[in-house]
Amino acid sequence: MRPTSCARPSDAWRGHRAVARDELLSPEAEPEEVEAEVGLRPRRLDEFVGQEELKGHLRVMLEAARQRGQAADHFLFGGPPGLGKTTLAHIVAAEMGAELLVTSGPALERAGDLAAVLTKLEPGDVLFIDEIHGLARAVEEILYPAMEDYELDIVLGKGPAARSIRLELPRFTLVGATTRTGLITGPLRDRFGLTARLDYYEPADL
Repeated sequence: MRPTSCARPSDAWRGHRAVARDELLSPEAEPEEVEAEVGLRPRRLDEFVGQEELKGHLRVMLEAARQRGQAADHFLFGGPPGLGKTTLAHIVAAEMGAELLVTSGPALERAGDLAAVLTKLEPGDVLFIDEIHGLARAVEEILYPAMEDYELDIVLGKGPAARSIRLELPRFTLVGATTRTGLITGPLRDRFGLTARLDYYEPADL
């Protein structure tokens, strides 16, 4: 079981605008394009159309985290493209007043790539990994202690002189999105507090 998150200072997450840090965005995205895209998204659960059951679960979990002054649990959203997985990641950050960092599974080719992202996190940040099923196994294994114990194990050097050090990470929320839920390994899936598959919209919601 994941240890209970410890409380962190409220100013780490209250009243902050959810944004995506430039260094983690696709290099093809211009800042103006990113701001325009984010500006068009629903920013609150009440503004998000459809997925009523999922919104209910999220509303309860996010409110509980706010009441405790803790980072929200980790969330995994699955389903076909275009149903709002990325939008929900933005909403989670906005509802928590947190900063959103965006990357993707295929972009994290080596364990060092993920370690570089994790060491940029600050208390309360929301890390969104799109196409999380695309993580290489060695990269995925770095996530296990990061999600469960908020720790990062780094190996320095090679051969007999190699040594491992453990870094403490701030409490953060990981939001994963996948179009291929069946490719998510059991150990990774088990570390999410909520796993949900988004349904196609009802005609009345369109």
